[in-house]
Amino acid sequence: MSHLAIRCSNAVNGVSKLHGEVSQKMFNYLYPEFNYSELFISYVTNSVHFDTWVAWEWHDLFQKTFGKGFFEDQSNNKFWKKIHTVPDAEIMHIRRKLKKRLLDWVRINLQDDLARRGENPRTIFEIVKAIREDALVIGFARRFATYKRATLLFSNEERLAEIVNNTDKPVIFLFAGKAHPADKGGQEFIRFIYNTTTNPNFKGRVIFLENYSMEMAKLLVQGVDVWLNNPTRPKEASGTSGMKAVMNGVMNFSVLDGWWVEGYRPGAGWALSDKETYPNADLQNELDAETIYNILENDIVPSYYDQDEHGVSKSWVSHIKNTIAETAPQFVMKRMLDDYQERFYGKLWKRSLALKNNDFKPLRDLLQWKKRVRNVWEVIEVVELNAPDTFNHSLPLGDHFKASITLNLIELRAEDIGVELVFFRRKSETELEIAAMYPMQLSQSHGTNAQYTCDIQPQTSGVFEYGFRMFPQHPLLPNRQDFNLLRWL
Repeated sequence: MSHLAIRCSNAVNGVSKLHGEVSQKMFNYLYPEFNYSELFISYVTNSVHFDTWVAWEWHDLFQKTFGKGFFEDQSNNKFWKKIHTVPDAEIMHIRRKLKKRLLDWVRINLQDDLARRGENPRTIFEIVKAIREDALVIGFARRFATYKRATLLFSNEERLAEIVNNTDKPVIFLFAGKAHPADKGGQEFIRFIYNTTTNPNFKGRVIFLENYSMEMAKLLVQGVDVWLNNPTRPKEASGTSGMKAVMNGVMNFSVLDGWWVEGYRPGAGWALSDKETYPNADLQNELDAETIYNILENDIVPSYYDQDEHGVSKSWVSHIKNTIAETAPQFVMKRMLDDYQERFYGKLWKRSLALKNNDFKPLRDLLQWKKRVRNVWEVIEVVELNAPDTFNHSLPLGDHFKASITLNLIELRAEDIGVELVFFRRKSETELEIAAMYPMQLSQSHGTNAQYTCDIQPQTSGVFEYGFRMFPQHPLLPNRQDFNLLRWL
């Protein structure tokens, strides 16, 4: 279905910048003559609906602080930066109020769930009593697909127990989510986490909330202090729960995957590298788990509990303000709709009008042109090719690279064909990246022969591979792959 959709579309997009790049590589084999970075697959990063997910406490503060015009222009950074003018104590008051609302709800529902499952009343009392409102609360709630690694946090249970059971600096982890009925691995993850909640070391510290719903999700993204996400790279296409969290002053702690690659700012949340250190998944999981523990112990927990006599941590509030000012405006619905309009809808609409003009004459002409080009494409001949001998002589930096190619175009016009020079940098034995592309200019045309030339002055030193290629060109082609003809000369 993906192949059919790509081949029948004038535009294709991933749902984040990284997802767009991954998709280009995934589907490069559909257009093997092109480098993956040239494919017409682009991206528009997902976003979330502000009014649906932002708590009313923040809604009112933003309205008061950001002023007139904010709700009509939510992607405008200048409004969000005004959060820095809000007193730290007011920020923390809202955060504590939302956390109390969440934990009150958790106590009631957890008590009902445990009683329904027949837990001992004393055990229920101990678990509910252990939920402290002054604790640092970290949330993990999403679809329990195995690549999201919901159990990664429990790789070293002894170390995790030390973190959550610090009497002076308690930490609570709230888990919620559902697995697909056919996803046995995801169901096992849920079972494992639930069983862990009954471990004496984690009672009231690791909590699994049943019957994940949109209303529960609202409470979680509004009420927790930190939103945790640790997928296997690069399998997170985008993700949106973290976007909902940042608009409520909740910091993300996530692998640099999906949307977080674009959203992360130093001093506005925490990140695990997007690079895989080990090809072995078990070793990579162990490294990521240890990194999570280290960041929790040495950065997140100390920052949260570095509070003055009023219970305000300047370091923590700084993270909250930076999150709201720098990250939140990039992931509102207006920004996403503007991106779709600018990158896709506007261009597609303009082309549609052009093709339908004069009773679809441009469209009929384009189809005839494609037929004509396709009929002679394979018999177009290279009459002459002159280029510097860079195999035996290197090109000094600043010297001119001059080349000319003469083609016998049979029955085509010289304007029907484009010729370009492409420089590549080798990344590995199997992968090349495009370093530069230079269009060659039509210099003369005699009969069926056309000559294309270039005279460039490279400004980058290094070892490059290069080649010449020709392609059909027409002003109504939406992209190169729409008429997928390309020949290396």
